[in-house]
Amino acid sequence: MGSEANCKATCNRRSASGKARLETDVLQFRGGDLKLTIPFKEMTSVAAKAGTLRVAFPGGVAAFELGGAAPKWADKILHPPCRLDKLGAKREWRASAIGIDDAQFLSELRARVAELVVGRAAKASDAIFLGAVRELDLAGISKLKACLKPNGALWIVRPKGRPEISEMAVMRAGKAAGLVDVKVVSFSSTHTAEKFVIPVAARR
Repeated sequence: MGSEANCKATCNRRSASGKARLETDVLQFRGGDLKLTIPFKEMTSVAAKAGTLRVAFPGGVAAFELGGAAPKWADKILHPPCRLDKLGAKREWRASAIGIDDAQFLSELRARVAELVVGRAAKASDAIFLGAVRELDLAGISKLKACLKPNGALWIVRPKGRPEISEMAVMRAGKAAGLVDVKVVSFSSTHTAEKFVIPVAARR
């Protein structure tokens, strides 16, 4: 989840009060007739001074009156978390990856965690990453659930904007397996990842 703040924003001589939202790779603002969506990669300068966050981008300069949060937002923009940070990967993890067709990610994950099993779900996994390209690939979620630690997570990695496997289908499959969805992150420019966990009341 991103950070949110009610604030006043100004861009190209237009000002409005509304809500600013900072995601992992984009800054958004919605208020009145002022709507901004500024990807980090398009920002040419970022600075926080006197409680105001100023961001220059091809569309102009936007200023957000965030008060004490301005330096924190600037730091998050200038030093965004890497993919493994967004996924919460820890050094002590036993992780499993099934159907993940991303060699770079597997290399990153192997270097971060204590153990990585590829091609099957290891028992007592802290995290299982399941690659799914169609709804049929979600059929075995219940079996994967049994391989998770009580506080473990199942990440379903799927292509963005593909009718073969919609967000709704992923949510249905997770719920049917007795899991709850708690987080969504941008896995890559082409894929998204949804996190499911065992409900606290059902953990043993």
